[in-house]
Amino acid sequence: MAAPLYTTASGRLWHAGKILIITVGLPARGKTHISRALERYLRWLGVKTQVFSLGDYRRKMLGGAQQLPPDYFTLGEKSPDTEALRKKVRDGCEQQILNFFQVKRGQVAIYDANNGTVESRQQVGEKFEANDVHVIFLESMCDDPDIVDANIRSVKISSPDYKSWDPEKAVADYWRRIKDHEIHYQPVEETNWPYIRIINVGEIIKVNHISGYLQSRIIFFLMNIHNKYRTIYFARSGQSLVEHSYKADSDLSPAGWDYAEKLKNFVLERRKKVMEERKKLGIVVDENKKLVVWTSTRRRAYHTAWPFVELGYRVVEKPQMGEINPGVWDGLSPDLAQEMYPDEWERFLKDPYAHRAPRAESYHDLSGKSCSSNPRHSFSHLMVHFTLVRLEPTLVELEREQDDLLIIGHASVIRCLLAYLIGLPANEVPAVEIARGDLVEVVPASYGVHSQTFQFWRPVEGAAHSHSNFYENYAEDTAGKRKDAQIEIEVLVNDELPEDIDEAYTHIDP
Repeated sequence: MAAPLYTTASGRLWHAGKILIITVGLPARGKTHISRALERYLRWLGVKTQVFSLGDYRRKMLGGAQQLPPDYFTLGEKSPDTEALRKKVRDGCEQQILNFFQVKRGQVAIYDANNGTVESRQQVGEKFEANDVHVIFLESMCDDPDIVDANIRSVKISSPDYKSWDPEKAVADYWRRIKDHEIHYQPVEETNWPYIRIINVGEIIKVNHISGYLQSRIIFFLMNIHNKYRTIYFARSGQSLVEHSYKADSDLSPAGWDYAEKLKNFVLERRKKVMEERKKLGIVVDENKKLVVWTSTRRRAYHTAWPFVELGYRVVEKPQMGEINPGVWDGLSPDLAQEMYPDEWERFLKDPYAHRAPRAESYHDLSGKSCSSNPRHSFSHLMVHFTLVRLEPTLVELEREQDDLLIIGHASVIRCLLAYLIGLPANEVPAVEIARGDLVEVVPASYGVHSQTFQFWRPVEGAAHSHSNFYENYAEDTAGKRKDAQIEIEVLVNDELPEDIDEAYTHIDP
């Protein structure tokens, strides 16, 4: 995380004020994918961010394309009724954006729409500038027809606009819509407005009048994303010879080696099945797409990936993904830590931001966000927030990676990465159950993230640590969290934003 050390009186970070990012581009140019990815990253930084999709708002108000006038999507002359209908939809969506800034005290709004003419951009820019909102145009251009066709087939024809359509007819209709827009489209050349131009989803990026820390972070992120299809798998490391000890860094037990072999077999079989399913749907599949494995530098994590090493797969050790070092609290539950170190615990509760337990980390190293006032939450929140900070370079690499990815790690690390990808609020992260023996499959998509879990291994009944949710480090356990906050990752689909996102930001200090 960027770890802001303060907030302004408005609750907005880095004195960056209110920012509206207005997307510009022809249909199927990756605007929605870029918008959702940027929203995910900015929320991770602690910036109150929301995407406002004009298309989603139109579908919610008017229904699919079948319910619209025939000239609704043309950019030429339209009937008065169609013009009035389009204005009503646009005004309604833009009013939601104003409410986000003025009522919900949001900081960054992303307006996902075509905005393909100088006139339309000037109108919307002046409207929000008059409301003390800094406007940035984000143009996505693509001159590769293969990328455009892939975007149409993977995203657009599955939208509500083409419900029950024959896939090839839907593709043809969308190409027709694109051709009509191309006639009237005007690239962003207005140097009086700040703008970012992305060509072929990251091949080339041009910027104009971009300044300030937060805007620079936005540019940094956009330089590291892509929209290629890939699958990300998560699994915990296998059982070790010495559990509940950070210092031991022990090797895998016999059950752990068995776990590693079963994980390898299941992942390879699952990848093969996914490719076959996509072929049946008529989707072009990259037969040469590789699988990369990431692990921490802890022995039990790297050795869980050893069967992949033996098969020649690229396995990368990442020190940022190591389990949390709890210092003198190593091996202690929150109750034991409070019992054995009452003075330290008391000082920690009085000043959880600055206090550092002996040989552990403090909140000063963390994100600068507010912490829980509940003593039973504070220990786990300390551990999780440190991991959030440490993992930011890993998140950027996660966005850059174009091959399929298997991440073998520790429960707290997996929780944080899932929270980033799926969009879980920070207060829910410590309670996510990541069972040993579960493989979590995540597929980032333009309209959200699709996730499901498969069980590939069960512990032997009666054996030591036979419970599948036995955590190797008490700081990673979910014990002590609110029962109503516990989450088991099974099938998570984040296709739409919530109507009210205030709950997702209860951890931000206003």
